[in-house]
Amino acid sequence: MLEVEVSDAGVAVAAIDAPPVNVMTAKLLYELHTFGQCVRDDPGVRVAVLRSANPEFFIAHFDVQLLLDSPREGEAQRAETPNLFHQMCELFRTSPKPTLVEIAGRVGGGGHELAMACDMRFGALGQTVINQMEVPLGIIPGGTGTQRMPRLIGSGRTLEIILGGDDIDAATAADWGLLNRALPPDELRPFVDRLANRIASFPPAAVAAAKASILHADELPLADGMVEEAYLFEQTMRNPEARERMATFMARGGQTRDGELSVADLSMGVGPEAG
Repeated sequence: MLEVEVSDAGVAVAAIDAPPVNVMTAKLLYELHTFGQCVRDDPGVRVAVLRSANPEFFIAHFDVQLLLDSPREGEAQRAETPNLFHQMCELFRTSPKPTLVEIAGRVGGGGHELAMACDMRFGALGQTVINQMEVPLGIIPGGTGTQRMPRLIGSGRTLEIILGGDDIDAATAADWGLLNRALPPDELRPFVDRLANRIASFPPAAVAAAKASILHADELPLADGMVEEAYLFEQTMRNPEARERMATFMARGGQTRDGELSVADLSMGVGPEAG
């Protein structure tokens, strides 16, 4: 169901292959949870990419038959801790390794909840479609959707998507902030691969610190977040690799007119792999 490959650069690509429409079964949930743990814990992994082997579907939604086969008896009880699905989503959200999601086709329900838990989402114009189909079935999104989506796009648009249960096209999703970008279909995979490899080439400590600091923006008041940012900045400043990269940046034209006009390319050439 989950085919994983790790490149020499440290990019772990997990391709979802669960015909016919990539429904999220218990087995796929378990494999995604395991993949999230491996991404978090394996020092050889620097960046993770989730994509589908089926160009029409990323993950259609959670397995409805599985829900039907798990009868609930008595009154609903409030749990003390997040459930397994929530824990799986949190693995990707809180991992020090960035996660990119390539959504070439349809994504819905729990598949979209997983995508929202990841760091970046990219779609294909004219092909990517997002749908939260739970309310029309008489339930609600139960895999962090009602909590994650308002933090991404606000409550009004979240209510339109969840209560309306209608399809959202890629251009609208990108405009609203559910997707980072909506690209022409033939540009989607090359863009995701390039970005993943670019991030993987940077110092893992800096990447992890930057992600941790950004997560604080959702969790802490601004003043507390700034204190944590300053602390993480000071940690990275004490990394010998950071000081070497900054010195190389200056030696190769940083803070000159020509260097700053192409700073994105210049910053790619300051690591030890650049010679």
